[in-house]
Amino acid sequence: MQPYEERLTAPRSWWFIAVLVGIAMALIMVPFGTLPILGGLIGGAVVAGVVVSSYGSARIRVVAGSLVAGDAKIPLTALGTPEPLDAEEARAWRSYKADPRAFMLLRSYIPTALRVEVTDPADPTPYVYLSTRSPERLAAALAAVRAS
Repeated sequence: MQPYEERLTAPRSWWFIAVLVGIAMALIMVPFGTLPILGGLIGGAVVAGVVVSSYGSARIRVVAGSLVAGDAKIPLTALGTPEPLDAEEARAWRSYKADPRAFMLLRSYIPTALRVEVTDPADPTPYVYLSTRSPERLAAALAAVRAS
């Protein structure tokens, strides 16, 4: 059973911007003819779409006694109590309260987050900061897996 999985997808407006990049590339190619216009439209939109898709492909999962966030896989035994953050507190922890040693998987378009202290004495990382649309659900999933 997988108690929690979330993909931090990019907002729809970013996909609209990717289309606009394709249109801009097509307009740049206008002096070169019809085929370059089509190539600019398709090429620009595809490249911008790949960038948006890759940025929005980060995942957060709680699996087999571990928290998997992006490329990081952290055993739950190395983590303390999770702290769900509302939009204002999340903004504070990703700006003036932030520690440069922390592991941060943040997406500016997601206002809420979860902060979890790292309790492993061998790890210099003070805490894990994760942008998430449902911090309470993620905290509950961490607690449920830890309790079982």
